[in-house]
Amino acid sequence: MTATLEASRTGSSPIVVGIIIVTYKSAPLAVDCLQSIATERVHCAPGIQIKVVIVDNASGDTALIAEAIRTNSWSSWASVIAAPRNGGFAYGNNLGYRHMRQQLLPDYLYLLNPDTILRPGSITALVQFLESNPGVGIAGSSFEHPDGTPWPFAFRFPSILSEVAAGLQFGLVTRLLRRSVIAVDMGSAQQAIDWVSGASMMVRRTVFDALGGLDENFFLYFEETDFCLRAKKMGFATWYVPESRVMHIAGQSTKVTERDQPLKRLPGYWFESRRWYFIANHGLGYAIAVDAAAILAFGLGFLRLAVQRRRDRHIPGYVRDLIRYSALWPRVSRKEHRRRHLRLVAPPLNS
Repeated sequence: MTATLEASRTGSSPIVVGIIIVTYKSAPLAVDCLQSIATERVHCAPGIQIKVVIVDNASGDTALIAEAIRTNSWSSWASVIAAPRNGGFAYGNNLGYRHMRQQLLPDYLYLLNPDTILRPGSITALVQFLESNPGVGIAGSSFEHPDGTPWPFAFRFPSILSEVAAGLQFGLVTRLLRRSVIAVDMGSAQQAIDWVSGASMMVRRTVFDALGGLDENFFLYFEETDFCLRAKKMGFATWYVPESRVMHIAGQSTKVTERDQPLKRLPGYWFESRRWYFIANHGLGYAIAVDAAAILAFGLGFLRLAVQRRRDRHIPGYVRDLIRYSALWPRVSRKEHRRRHLRLVAPPLNS
């Protein structure tokens, strides 16, 4: 692929990669991530230009990050802006893109979590893949834990069957529904997949524009799932590119899914994002059916684990929260139905 990339750049301007990092009370992690980007700039293939915008989502860390950028002489390629409010992941990325495009229009947008460290060649691998595959709109990396153990997963879109499989957690059912399980062990080959993690996701700028950016109705979680689904509906494929390796300290930027820690109760915004994903993409009737199936499946799964005295494998309060935030409630469903109509007629990203 290197030859293809070199050929595409002959006599032309550099390929600009605009990196957006949205952070909230994660300044030390963001600075470490910037350090890895500084190293990656040295390892990038010739002709790739990297620009970075860090968006501090109103956490008060802007000055700390700005000082690190100044001290390390990164100001020629990195900057930080303070968001006026903490509007979530989608809001922060859209804000960062609007800020970036005031100075330049990147060829690719690279969404990156602050709790990541780029391994050498990670950006080049994504750019080379997208340059060589013009029909692909989104490319995601393979991840590894801080100790170097791999985490080679990408994902299928959520569905009624995926909710049933996740809820029952029963051997026979899991085997029968294995093609509906969301997490997919990707192995070592490049593959098409439904969606990739927004912790390291490269998007063609033209695709980002065509989709109107990320949907700011999501505060946190499901926004990249929704984005990849909307891209697929418009004919833009998503691929997993394992040659791009990124260390991800899972859960450090959100404190929700930390590795090797007891399962925690999920925040309300996770359930709100889940509900909005199904309503926005599949309609209210489907979302109600998903909730009914999920409540039944997770309820039965919880009872089975309780009988087996394995409650530690069940997320605390999950069934109760599923019910509380469900689309089954008329007041909630009416509100979400109106929001869906607004999304269909008005994309969230403004020029």
